[in-house]
Amino acid sequence: MNNLIKIRKKYNYTCTYMAEQLKISKPFYWQIENRKRRLSYEMAVRIAKIFNKKPDDIFYTDFK
Repeated sequence: MNNLIKIRKKYNYTCTYMAEQLKISKPFYWQIENRKRRLSYEMAVRIAKIFNKKPDDIFYTDFK
């Protein structure tokens, strides 16, 4: 399981909640989370902001 899924579950957020916060569709968010869609830096920043973290705190190990 990737780090984004772990963090989302730790906060008890659903994919639907994340999609709503990011103003994107649930399938679009699911694709990001499951690495079916390429993550832009802008989207990484927006996701990190929801968790009050830096993008590297969430995504660094995925691209290491």
